[in-house]
Amino acid sequence: MNGLPDYLDRNLKIIFVGYNPGERSALLGHHFAGRGNQFWRLLHDAGLTKRLYQPEEDDQLLADGYGLTNLVVRPSKSSSDLSAEEMRAGAAELRQRVEQYQPMVVCFLGKEVYRKYAGLTPRVVVEYGLVKTATVFPAMKEFVAPNPSGRSTIPYREKLAVFCQLRKLLEMPTL
Repeated sequence: MNGLPDYLDRNLKIIFVGYNPGERSALLGHHFAGRGNQFWRLLHDAGLTKRLYQPEEDDQLLADGYGLTNLVVRPSKSSSDLSAEEMRAGAAELRQRVEQYQPMVVCFLGKEVYRKYAGLTPRVVVEYGLVKTATVFPAMKEFVAPNPSGRSTIPYREKLAVFCQLRKLLEMPTL
């Protein structure tokens, strides 16, 4: 099973970073295509997109100023199937992509995705929302949002509140 293409460009408003493609997303060839995945609905309900996109329209997010990538390219049933080495290598490659494309905001879809990217130990507390001091590239904003997977135990309304914070961050004149 192949990974998914990155949808990246320079000067994007946000690059959304997932852990890795799920098996269904990889099979269908589109980001966040798993049954129950709430990514597309969260974007729309938070006001980040004017309409509700479908997974097969993932390449069209670039026109809205949003990019898509993953920490690890290899699809799996669960992120727990990924090795520590895959995550270390994926984090290094992700930092290169972020430096190359320089978005205004890098949005990590899950606390663990951010921990791996930033090289933080599991003991370091990571909160949802804007990271107060960017750990990798200080000129870019780092934002942590809940994983939109349908398997996540976080209630939808709590996920939506964080995605609304992300929209408000984009609306700030100092961004």
